Amino acid sequence: MELPLNGIRVLELANVLAGPSVGLFFAEMGATVIKVENIRSCGDVTRHWKLPTEDPDTDISGYFSCVNWGKQSLALDITHKEGLEIVRQLARQSDILLASYKPGDAEKLKVDYQSLRKLNENLVYAHVTGYGTGNPRAGYDAIIQAESGFTYMNGEPDGKPTKMPVALMDVLAAHQLKEAILLALLSRERGGSGQYIEASLLKSGIASLANQATNWLVGKSIPGRMGSDHPNIVPYGTIFSTADGKEIVLAVGTDKQFRELCRLLGKPELADDDRFAKNYSRVVNSNLLKSALQKLIGRYDRDGILGLLKSRRVPAGGVFNMKEVFETPEASEMLLEAPVNGGSIRGVSSVAFTSDETGVNRKLSPPPHYGEHSVQVLSGLLDYPAWKIEKLHKENVIYAGKD
Repeated sequence: MELPLNGIRVLELANVLAGPSVGLFFAEMGATVIKVENIRSCGDVTRHWKLPTEDPDTDISGYFSCVNWGKQSLALDITHKEGLEIVRQLARQSDILLASYKPGDAEKLKVDYQSLRKLNENLVYAHVTGYGTGNPRAGYDAIIQAESGFTYMNGEPDGKPTKMPVALMDVLAAHQLKEAILLALLSRERGGSGQYIEASLLKSGIASLANQATNWLVGKSIPGRMGSDHPNIVPYGTIFSTADGKEIVLAVGTDKQFRELCRLLGKPELADDDRFAKNYSRVVNSNLLKSALQKLIGRYDRDGILGLLKSRRVPAGGVFNMKEVFETPEASEMLLEAPVNGGSIRGVSSVAFTSDETGVNRKLSPPPHYGEHSVQVLSGLLDYPAWKIEKLHKENVIYAGKD
């Protein structure tokens, strides 16, 4: 099956997570993605964000590898006139440019949309910001989580506000940017030209507040910390401990499912109790109900109770650690794997959909070393002779992957 974006070229002037995750998506769709890395910082900063268990001497961290599969790394100094000229030449040949500059910085570097569209009117310039183009603050996921309301809501009722363990604002902004880019490509295909696109982390977070936003806007109730519980449905999201020291989560969304849950747990009379018979009553009396259910569920081990609930289609699941997640067949279908230095490296595809017509590249090249493709890009795409590449390397305009 042919990949849908074969022939599309993406120039990635973005680092960390949001912009690069968009680049990963386009690589999986068949596009050529050239990642421009800052020679002054020795590349994308996430190359150096490592766990204590990682090799301190490699330039590919677990964090960096999560969104940089299938790309070519070109390391250069964009502040040098010859480095800037390389970017300008690549922009002439590109369909999409990904940027993550603070408002005003792209203009200072002369890689802003207005400058580059003069070279390529068909360029789709996709810019991810923290707060929008009118606010110069840099976007940090932990701060955006707090300022978009997520941190305040997250955590146990008697605990402190808690940041989520994934940079979710970056992930959400990346999805917004991908959707906008695809619409821009469609518009271009229908006879339009390139365009400027901007998506901010803050607005992406706010757009994803869903029912918690309208619980305030409509219900005039400020969502507070509820642990894993749901403000509108009970028992939904609630975590229960099992006899073997493991945990399960329930997602009982209807009165019928609740009645079946009570029957399976040997306590059918709970479903007839006026305090629990209807969802609204269960929300009002949630603490009392959760206590009763914990006593019943605590008699079973995790696999036993999950099997019982599955047999009668009562929504429930195990609370899995990461090892358990990747033991599921669904997760194994999304694995990326490539040989590296006699071993292999694994990652996760960013594409979770399937289509009869759309292919996905699951055999991507591994995350690139810093400057690994500098020579290849300059000689192959821009026809730079070897002597010129060597000169640029010696003058620290580019890093060509050698001493």
